[in-house]
Amino acid sequence: MNGNTPYAGLPGETGAGQRAAADIPDLSSTQKRRLNRDVSRIAARTREFLPKEYIVDADISSGHTGPQVTVAVQPPVGHTVSAGFTPDLEDAAEELITADERNEVARGLAASAALQVKQAVSNNVTPTAK
Repeated sequence: MNGNTPYAGLPGETGAGQRAAADIPDLSSTQKRRLNRDVSRIAARTREFLPKEYIVDADISSGHTGPQVTVAVQPPVGHTVSAGFTPDLEDAAEELITADERNEVARGLAASAALQVKQAVSNNVTPTAK
């Protein structure tokens, strides 16, 4: 029964529940450069929305379905917020992550980081008026 599922694995090669190496897309050097450039643009755009006290970092790692992109923001107080996704490598022409996607991720991260600060200090601030 398990022999005909994609999750059964290949004896001696791929464990059950693991993907075969041939199924995971490899990035060309050009795609790697473009992906690094696009991720750097997301981090830079996020920094534009936030004061310098916020720390913004980005990372590209290999996942089960290909490259995984993570952009994270550490606000001065509160919890770290992050966005992670897998870029679509098949439909990519010049940009692996489009300008609209970069802006959407950057705005969402900046808003979430600002909300973290607001929630962290809301209990410590006495309102001046009601």
